[in-house]
Amino acid sequence: MKRKILLLIVLTALGACLIACRAQPVISPIPTAPPLAEELIFYDWAEDMPQSVLDAFTEEYGVQVAYVTYESQEEAMDNIKAGEVYDVVVMDNDAVPLLLADNLLAEIDYRNVPNFDNISLNFRDLAYDPGNKHSVPFNWGTTGLVVRSDLVEKLPTHWSSLWDPCYAGKIALREGVPYDFIGLTLKSLGFSINSEDPGELEVALKRMLQLKESAIFVGSYAEDAVPVLLSGEAVILVGWAEDVLLAREYSDDIVYILPEEGTLLWGDNFVIPANSPRKYTAEVFLNFLLRPEISAQITNENYYATPNEAARPFIEPDILNDPVVFPSNDALANAEVFLPRSVEGAKLWDEIWERFMAGGA
Repeated sequence: MKRKILLLIVLTALGACLIACRAQPVISPIPTAPPLAEELIFYDWAEDMPQSVLDAFTEEYGVQVAYVTYESQEEAMDNIKAGEVYDVVVMDNDAVPLLLADNLLAEIDYRNVPNFDNISLNFRDLAYDPGNKHSVPFNWGTTGLVVRSDLVEKLPTHWSSLWDPCYAGKIALREGVPYDFIGLTLKSLGFSINSEDPGELEVALKRMLQLKESAIFVGSYAEDAVPVLLSGEAVILVGWAEDVLLAREYSDDIVYILPEEGTLLWGDNFVIPANSPRKYTAEVFLNFLLRPEISAQITNENYYATPNEAARPFIEPDILNDPVVFPSNDALANAEVFLPRSVEGAKLWDEIWERFMAGGA
């Protein structure tokens, strides 16, 4: 009798085991990662990415990085639209949705970019790319007034100060960032920097033209713009943290002012063009750049704030505590960030800039 009971128990257990085995889902093997490419094409502003970082990636992964540069975001977008091949590109916030509208960006596989977890929640899931499906935040900063305090009788405090006759002929503006000039002009008039109202933009154009004849137009890079400030040719430069820190190496009379109307916040992102033939290698590269110590190394060399929260302990204290690079919340009162423009709005802004360059026709 005991043997029958024991046999029944064994058979029951065996049956349960067979049922359980049949119920287990079939687990597909983890796909093998493709081999890394021998070369990666990185497209960015000149000197925006430290060569030391690119060399470190090559040393660790054996992938050569070809650093190709552009002079403006418009140039970069035109080249992407023309089918030029790049693997990782740095694009500002408002350019991302314009490229997405033309299906020109690849969706990022975050299984290959786990270091995205280091990005602060404040910089994720923003309006220009919900869910960060196609972009990874790179750096951010403010646009303000870089001033030679020893050459002005009074410090400018507003964007509207650029039109003050006492500074006539001494204002330096960037050629390669038209949206900044349109945005700050709108801000000086009490409008939003994201206005798509034809009437408001028309008023802004008239004001921009008032400044055009006396303004000094300089290149996008700090090395091109800062000398006109140091020489005294200009006393105010519309610029960024990099300009301030470079100018301070040569003069103690450099002041950075965030206008009371509110600063213009900008942000750059890494994107992978849809036609990249090396997408997996590009994602490995992004994951490398998002390592805390690597993100910090970039900030320590290019002086722009990083959205990588885990990088902060590795950033040099003088940079981390410099309000020019990492402004306080109070300094960002009334600040605005450029939001995605509609297709119609983007065309209108382009037309405003073309008319400005043509003299208002």
